[in-house]
Amino acid sequence: MGRMTASELEIRVMPANIASWEDLQTIFGSRGTAAGCQCQRYKLAPGEAFKSFPAAERADRLRRQAASDHPESGTTSGLIAYIDGEPVGWCAVEPRSAYTGLARVFKVPWEGRDEDKADASVWAVTCFVTRKGFTKRGVSRALARVAADFARERGARAIEGYPIVTTDVIIQELHVGTKSIFADAGFTEVSHPTPRRVVMRIDF
Repeated sequence: MGRMTASELEIRVMPANIASWEDLQTIFGSRGTAAGCQCQRYKLAPGEAFKSFPAAERADRLRRQAASDHPESGTTSGLIAYIDGEPVGWCAVEPRSAYTGLARVFKVPWEGRDEDKADASVWAVTCFVTRKGFTKRGVSRALARVAADFARERGARAIEGYPIVTTDVIIQELHVGTKSIFADAGFTEVSHPTPRRVVMRIDF
């Protein structure tokens, strides 16, 4: 596992249910890809599309999934990072089977592998969001490290990520993270299903 940078050592990460909804929305912002998606890309049910329900409903779904403002909740769909008390980053992490859209319409996690899509003991990191003004400070790397511990402590037998690997990156693709982010957190490559994407994994 790689060494943590000075910036990463300043980052505090907590489950999203312990954090406030206001903090989570501060990270997502009021415009742009993250604000519009509200981390629902891999959560869409059969027949659903972003155009079929408004952004406000997407936000409401995220609020319920993350269980924001409910520290008593036993579940949450992600982690939030802070620097000096400021909310700066989000990481979506939960059982892979919770991402219904991931199982249904995306080939990256499954191509060339014999995987049970309903296996809830395999967790997945599907998205990173870093707040504007806090990039290049190790936020995603800190989140990936904690995500692995977070999953293991909750009974996961493995955790995966599906990062981008090319230098020709479209900005909207960066939400999946880069290979180096996962490698620094102890993940290793187990599959290279497309020229642009790999599967990184830790088996506990």
